[in-house]
Amino acid sequence: MSPAIDRELVCTDFNAELERLRGLGLRLDVIYPADEPHTAILNDNGRTVRLTSRPDTPPPSTGLPAFHPEFVLTRGGGTSGEGRAGMHYRDLIPNRLGGRYIASHITISEGGLVNDWVHFHHIAFQLIFVRKGWVRVVYEDQGEPFVMQAGDLVVQPPEIRHRVLESSSGAEVVEISCPALHETFADHDLNLPNGRIDPARRFKGQRFLHHSAKDAQWAPFDGAQSQETGVREAIGGLAEVRTLKPGSSATIAIAPHVGELVFGFVLEGSAELDYCGNMKLAPADAFVIPPGEAWTLSVMSDDFRLLHVTSAVPSKSA
Repeated sequence: MSPAIDRELVCTDFNAELERLRGLGLRLDVIYPADEPHTAILNDNGRTVRLTSRPDTPPPSTGLPAFHPEFVLTRGGGTSGEGRAGMHYRDLIPNRLGGRYIASHITISEGGLVNDWVHFHHIAFQLIFVRKGWVRVVYEDQGEPFVMQAGDLVVQPPEIRHRVLESSSGAEVVEISCPALHETFADHDLNLPNGRIDPARRFKGQRFLHHSAKDAQWAPFDGAQSQETGVREAIGGLAEVRTLKPGSSATIAIAPHVGELVFGFVLEGSAELDYCGNMKLAPADAFVIPPGEAWTLSVMSDDFRLLHVTSAVPSKSA
């Protein structure tokens, strides 16, 4: 529940004004959205201050927006906006499928320490996949900080406290969340690592998962080779995530999905997507297929790799 607001400040340059207020000693408690922040809640010696550059924008809903399926093709190389903690976000699903899902291609341009803090989210589910480079992260009840390499993935269950500590120069990750609009809540009382290890702990029915690509095997999948991640088991069937590469067949024919999200992101290489016509795919291209629709991949380069994500129908509340 959002706190009562004692004072509202409306600004034009949100990031600059936020840094000015924090420099004056105000404590940041909430910020949203992560990909292009426009609103923050700060504490000024016990008084609650709302800073916003979009005063007419409603706050995030406590439930899930209605799902509006459609085909989406987003080409790589598009513009990125400055997001939370100095990271740059490229929107992969611009219309957010009615506000149900957000997918972001995140880049950390400069290596070294990341200006992040211990935080959490109220979400239905959230997935982080490393495309390039590495990031060093730490999670509540998961022990010491660890490094995620290219191909690695984590499930961030609802309300788990976490923090990005450090990254390589030019690190890239793909983040998928449901719902699209959600707050980032700071936790000023918890230090990470928190000295407790409980890998079986459930957060709102989900458990944390770190998938290490170097330890995973490849197996046949619809004419391709698939590296499974264990996401389905970790979050109670809400989503499945796998990496696909060319297999025994020249064509990958993906069966229609019964659920909601069908998302693909080209990690490397090239291919042709056949859905209502043929479309050439290149690195960092992303697409969404409406549920219940068949689609195929062909003319794949030997180095073609695809991040493939599907979701079930989540519960009505995040």
